[in-house]
Amino acid sequence: MIPDRTIGRLALYKRILSEASLKGTISVHSHDLATQAGVTAAQVRRDLMNLGYAGSTKRGYEVEGLLTSIQEFLDKPGGQNVILIGVGNLGRALLSHFSSRRELRICASLDMSPEKAGRMIHGCPCHGPEDLSSLIEEHHIEAAILAIPSDRAQEMADRLIGLGVTGILNFAPVPILAPENVYVENIDLTMALEKVAYFSRQ
Repeated sequence: MIPDRTIGRLALYKRILSEASLKGTISVHSHDLATQAGVTAAQVRRDLMNLGYAGSTKRGYEVEGLLTSIQEFLDKPGGQNVILIGVGNLGRALLSHFSSRRELRICASLDMSPEKAGRMIHGCPCHGPEDLSSLIEEHHIEAAILAIPSDRAQEMADRLIGLGVTGILNFAPVPILAPENVYVENIDLTMALEKVAYFSRQ
């Protein structure tokens, strides 16, 4: 299995290449990608070996070809549906950010607040908690985003896992415990800011 850090770097290369493509860039060398990604050229080449995509010593990598290769490796054909749990300030920001994405779509959101149920928020329908099971089945959802208070995060994660969700992006400020077959990415914004603040003073 490919390490999660490698997958993260491939996602970063994809974003860099997408921007290069929009600018009309034809080719890119490993050291160019490395500089923009903050890694070494050797690391870039090792990562791209997972794709079986080869570049040229003189011309480097063809931008469109490499971008397509990474997309085929990372993205689910036809796109992938994701559900968002929690439509507070952070949840709304996430809905706005992902509203134009095709390969990763937040197809539904869910919130405990009755006044949000039945509303369209940034183009995404919001539901009550009683609809969770039917939403996951109807939209074939395998991944979820948690943007809810810490005291409800583990309970909701357990419910999602019980319904077949195998990937969780967790913004609640508490680590989620999950079986080995479920991938969890915990993002603690408070802890991250505390780290930045500490190192800014050194």
